[in-house]
Amino acid sequence: MPTPPGYFDYASTAALHPAAREALLSAYDDGWADPSRLYGSGRRARILLDDARSRIAAVIGARPDEVSFTSSGTASVHAALAGALRGRSRVGTTLVASAVEHSAVLALASQLADGGEIVRVDRTGRVDADAFVAAVTNDTAVASLQHANHEVGTIQPVAEVAAHCASVDVPLHVDAAQTVGRIPVSMSGLGASLLSASAHKWGGPPGVGLLVVRKGVRWRSAGPEDERESRRFPGFENLPAVIAAAAALDARVGEIAAESARLSPLIDRLRADIPRLIADVEVIGHPTDRLPNLVTFSCLYVDGEALLHALDRAGFAVSSGSSCSSSTLSPSHVLEAMGVLTHGNIRISLGRETQDAEVDSFLRQLPAVVAELRASGGAAAL
Repeated sequence: MPTPPGYFDYASTAALHPAAREALLSAYDDGWADPSRLYGSGRRARILLDDARSRIAAVIGARPDEVSFTSSGTASVHAALAGALRGRSRVGTTLVASAVEHSAVLALASQLADGGEIVRVDRTGRVDADAFVAAVTNDTAVASLQHANHEVGTIQPVAEVAAHCASVDVPLHVDAAQTVGRIPVSMSGLGASLLSASAHKWGGPPGVGLLVVRKGVRWRSAGPEDERESRRFPGFENLPAVIAAAAALDARVGEIAAESARLSPLIDRLRADIPRLIADVEVIGHPTDRLPNLVTFSCLYVDGEALLHALDRAGFAVSSGSSCSSSTLSPSHVLEAMGVLTHGNIRISLGRETQDAEVDSFLRQLPAVVAELRASGGAAAL
């Protein structure tokens, strides 16, 4: 079904793309068998799996045998880095990452003996490329850098970092969960040795992660192994979901240019109008090097959880607090690393079904919602 009006959380989960829905229903009839079996229905399932792998590989500029499917984007991130750390343990044990990476990256780094090498970012959320390059040395096991940040949309200097990583023969993992299907993504253009993504971000079904390991990268699974997915990720493939993910990505690639052209002015309008309409508001993230569909802002004197619930009652689904810990709304490690206000923040992310009228309605109602919350908290006169 389509998203309801006022759904502004596409960075978390996009609605199932119509192409994915059609492919999913068809795959339940055609792709139910075990693709590792040699009988007819198994061979048919293998053909469908190989076709989905090839289609996704073509979109991101990888070889089909470099692409594996996991159970989620988070599982892909962990598998990519843990496998590189294990495969390159004779080279080094250090993981270099930015301070605004996905929590799975920072959690893995914290478990290492040296705690990893965590590189600072500026107030826009952009990593200091010189500091990152300086941290990556010949004895670094693996480096990890997002293509674009999941909370504020800032695009990172991946190609610059990748060039240095290549010069010292250190694999670079790129978390492209927020960019695959939203802006053009190319393994060679990024200079990535490893890449992670998640199908439900681009309109595929949940439960399908993408793990890409370039040929020549020393990588060894750090978890259970079986013969599936090139021994990179264990368990029976969710073939109908994989087929639907490939169909959604194919469709999304054809929509990227038009959707970016449509959504960018809406985001520009939100970035300009929210601080104009409401006092003591900070728009967060890089002003230009950012995703075309996402904006985050913080309201002084307002609790983020209260603002989220108030907007929900007004008919708007948004994200607040850390996007990776929304069940607790604990302070965002991303915003803390940026040195900006960590409370009273809202992330708005638009998608293929967002209408201009929804943004109009949001801008009309937001000032009153914030004013009411500030008044109830005793901050109206501040």
